[in-house]
Amino acid sequence: MRTLPVGERALLIELDSAQETEAFHAELLRRRAAGELPGVREIVPAARTVLLDGLERPAALAAQLVTWTVPPLAPSPEAGVDIPVRYDGPDLAEVARRWDVEPAEVPRIVGGLEFRVAFCGFVPGFGYLTGLPDRLRLPRRATPRTSVPAGSVALADTYAGVYPRSSPGGWQLIGSTDAVLWDPAREPAALLVPGTRVRFTGEDLA
Repeated sequence: MRTLPVGERALLIELDSAQETEAFHAELLRRRAAGELPGVREIVPAARTVLLDGLERPAALAAQLVTWTVPPLAPSPEAGVDIPVRYDGPDLAEVARRWDVEPAEVPRIVGGLEFRVAFCGFVPGFGYLTGLPDRLRLPRRATPRTSVPAGSVALADTYAGVYPRSSPGGWQLIGSTDAVLWDPAREPAALLVPGTRVRFTGEDLA
């Protein structure tokens, strides 16, 4: 773990792996909920960093953080989000080929996994979902698409994600959903926020 000051009231915490980052983020949320992390206005996770903002005494907190014992990430007891999927993506056959299975097996494999929102970014409402095991790791497309339809369910590396709106993208598209990922009139506006458990439901191939 490495702590770096950001301005006068923030710290950037660098960690060695995505797994450590998720576990550290979960521990921060637990301690804040327990009232053990006063004065932290915002906690923003990324792939291998967590930003803590709104600190009264960032140097003092930095000294405390390095003494923490952070347990491995445990399943969250909170209710998750189910996202219904139509497996009609243009890259479904390619994903099946890389996994050495028939296309009809992809819904069963993906539906049997539990994902977790590690962090958000790219566009509002886009969550980077961990949970795809290393054996199912997928490369990004050699040539990104200039326009990916909103609601596209996609995989890349060991992440899954759902495009909240039409945008360029290079992930492998396996399906689509009608779930609304970003709604400014909703609180919170994002359906998927860091720490949320996610399952993809639906096994019918279009």
